[in-house]
Formats: sequence, structure tokens, C-alpha cells
Amino acid sequence: MNREYVERRDGGYWVAGTRVSLDSIVYAFQRGASPESIQRSFPVLSLEQIYGAITFYLGHQHEVKSSLRQGDADLDDLRTKAREANHELHGELDAARKRHATER
Repeated sequence: MNREYVERRDGGYWVAGTRVSLDSIVYAFQRGASPESIQRSFPVLSLEQIYGAITFYLGHQHEVKSSLRQGDADLDDLRTKAREANHELHGELDAARKRHATER
């Protein structure tokens, strides 16, 4: 029986039928997490779904890595826009971080 473990929707990859992004599984896998430890982080997923998602990633690394890079770039853009829109707040936060770092 052929089963789909990953689906593409909303511009990203998701564990099929769930709200868990493939990104979450891939980043944990790349950090060396075992499928069992990934399942502890995402108890809504079965081990079969996790292994299926990892297998999908291994078989489609180029596409998945491209999607991850695009997601990272999009996040960087959002951070930049948020910093520009709230420059005074971010200036205060940066100053507080520096004070905190020197107090250690």
C-alpha cells in the first residue's frame, strides 16, 4: 500500500493531515534527533508518520532544502520589516540586551 506522508500546501511542506510542518521534522533530524525523540516533541504524530516524513525528505532533499532556504529568507525579511517599523522599540531592546550581557 502506497501512503503519502507529506503534502504541499500554503507554500510549504506539511506532515499529511496535520498542522506539523516538515521543516520541524527536518531541522530536528538534521540536529541528530532520533525519530523517537522527534515524536516526544510532536506527540500528535505516529512513528510511521515521522519515518515517512524523513524518508520523503531524504528522497526530495533538493526541493525541501530549497523550500527551507526560502522560508529562512522570508523570515529574515519579516524581521527586517519589523525592525524598521518599530526601530525605537528595537533600539531599546538592543540596549537592554547589551546591559544584560555586561551584567553577567
